[in-house]
Amino acid sequence: MAISTSFSGAKLEALLLKCGSSNATTNTTTTPLSVFGKNRKTLLSQRGAIRCDASASDVLVDTTSKKTTSVSALEQLKTSAADRYTKERSSIMVIGLSVHSTPVEMREKLAIPEAEWPRAIAELCSLNHIEEAAVLSTCNRMEIYVVALSKHRGVKEVTEWMSKTSGIPVADLCQHQFLLYNKDATQHLFEVSAGLDSLVLGEGQILAQVKQVVKVGQGVTGFGRNISGLFKHAITVGKRVRTETNIAAGAVSVSSAAVELALMKLPEASHETARMLVIGAGKMGKLVIKHLVAKGCLKMVVVNRSEERVAAIHEELKGVEITYKPLSEMLTCIGEADVVFTSTASENPLFLKDHVKDLPLASNEVGGKRFFVDISVPRNVGSCVSEVESVRVYNVDDLKEVVAANKEDRLRKAMEAQAIISEESKQFEAWRDSLETVPTIKKLRAYAERIRVAELEKCLGKMGDDITKKTQRAVDDLSRGIVNKLLHGPMQHLRCDGSDSRTLSETLENMHALNRMFSLETEISVLEQKIRAKVEQKP
Repeated sequence: MAISTSFSGAKLEALLLKCGSSNATTNTTTTPLSVFGKNRKTLLSQRGAIRCDASASDVLVDTTSKKTTSVSALEQLKTSAADRYTKERSSIMVIGLSVHSTPVEMREKLAIPEAEWPRAIAELCSLNHIEEAAVLSTCNRMEIYVVALSKHRGVKEVTEWMSKTSGIPVADLCQHQFLLYNKDATQHLFEVSAGLDSLVLGEGQILAQVKQVVKVGQGVTGFGRNISGLFKHAITVGKRVRTETNIAAGAVSVSSAAVELALMKLPEASHETARMLVIGAGKMGKLVIKHLVAKGCLKMVVVNRSEERVAAIHEELKGVEITYKPLSEMLTCIGEADVVFTSTASENPLFLKDHVKDLPLASNEVGGKRFFVDISVPRNVGSCVSEVESVRVYNVDDLKEVVAANKEDRLRKAMEAQAIISEESKQFEAWRDSLETVPTIKKLRAYAERIRVAELEKCLGKMGDDITKKTQRAVDDLSRGIVNKLLHGPMQHLRCDGSDSRTLSETLENMHALNRMFSLETEISVLEQKIRAKVEQKP
């Protein structure tokens, strides 16, 4: 299904970049958008997740000059259709690609290592229309959450940034990515944190990954109040859903699904005797080992960079024969294994076709075929390895076969979880609505401060040049005290925590009343100030 949306003000960016120019026009153009639903789960498609078409990656601008005026670009913004960009409220958006719609070949190019998240946030926030940002990059998804000063410009800038960092053309990204705004973006993250959007419904690892976004973002410029508040609330939602619905009970994880897949492909008689090799002893690798043990495999080889982690796992799993091997012996170990699980953080393939084509065949018990189950993104096993006749390669996209058999029961619990998510979404939106008064508070304080400073200068001028610094400070303190006491009442009525809808409604009424009484809406809008500041920072 496709829909079209027309919007004015396409020359916003041009006006800002040419701030001070008197030649500018505002044109109307149509940007094709389409509802993205076929490859996404029903809950997301019902909310109207939007996919941007390649033709929408740029906004057409009519460069025909009209009557020249001496009015500045920013003044034109206030009287043109482009004014919607400076008057609209900043938007929370998510631009993402996930396992539901995007092949692993593309996701691995987009993947951003955790250590690079602060750099990515800084780069995103340097874009003209992006104020805050966060990166959620896992084996199943790559999602960018931002607070954008303009929806359309923000989408364009983030998509171009993703294209630049991954090397994937914008047109290809637009074939797979989904866009969600404000309430829909909030609900999506809450569903992600609750495990409802995972390939493995109800899995718990995603909640730990959402927590890690907050941990890494602490102290990072750009991981601001809105995005930080959103992710912290998502953690609360994830915990509450798992506690109240028990959706995680019996849920499989990516690691357990990998073990299940391997056992599905192996002859049943070889389940306890097949030679198992696990490469990587991080969180995912450790879970693979635990699930192998749960399935009756009590002997395996683990290849890892350091021996300490393997020793710790061995200590935890008493009675299991775990043999440690260093990375330098990895190929030798593969030649002696029937099933190879890989789960390392390597950004490049650990082995290619040339590495495995001459290795000894797997044992006859498993049919002479060696199985590679790669749950890493980026992949540890090059796609070319599957060309070797004696090898079978599976990656995270192949786990759907296992997951389908485990979904039905948790789908019922997912409906219960949706009620919780809806409730929590309303609470978050109420909190965010309460932030609307912040610009009015700032404007009112600035208005009062201008009056105070002007009157103070008049007073000091009348008192002559021979007044002491002590007297000047006393008069200055007196003026500040008077202003603060006068503002105390209005400020109290502009603050609320958003938990009481009546209080919030009254607060917003007070805000509009103060805007009218003191003509605060004639001040340069907060969004306009932010956009202008960003443009002026550009070299």
